[in-house]
Amino acid sequence: MMNIVLLEPEMPANTGNIGRTCVATGTRLHLIEPLGFRINDKTVKRAGLDYWDDLDVTIYDDFKDFLEKNPQCAGKLYMFTTKAKHSYSDVSYPEDAWLMFGKESAGIPEEILVEYEDFCVRIPMMGEIRSLNLSNSVAIALYEALRQNDFEQLNKQGDLHRLHWKK
Repeated sequence: MMNIVLLEPEMPANTGNIGRTCVATGTRLHLIEPLGFRINDKTVKRAGLDYWDDLDVTIYDDFKDFLEKNPQCAGKLYMFTTKAKHSYSDVSYPEDAWLMFGKESAGIPEEILVEYEDFCVRIPMMGEIRSLNLSNSVAIALYEALRQNDFEQLNKQGDLHRLHWKK
């Protein structure tokens, strides 16, 4: 099972969107305090639609608390940052990868990044663009990790509602 880790998320709508993506993919969501909103904020739930109650989410006091409670993430914790030297698509993600993202305004603190240099990756962008929207970044990264693991346990095909495919 994949894991998404958000360090000090600030935007309730982004967190709600990420939560919805996590439910759709069977991914756990880990939120590290301080949060820039209350978890029961109506904006979070609106963005997560009616999926929020199905979300596997855990909240931690700080990064140290997260690490203490999740020793199994060692060697599988990938940090997404615009400061990284390597692209996210250069990584071979294990089926139980942990994908970490920083807060919208500042990203993951450099004090943390330097301790995980070999696990820092970036999503390529043009020129001097500071960053992508957090929920978009999570979706890009998560679906690449899921693709590499053959979308294990996900429905890979759909059906029309009223009609039938010809083949």
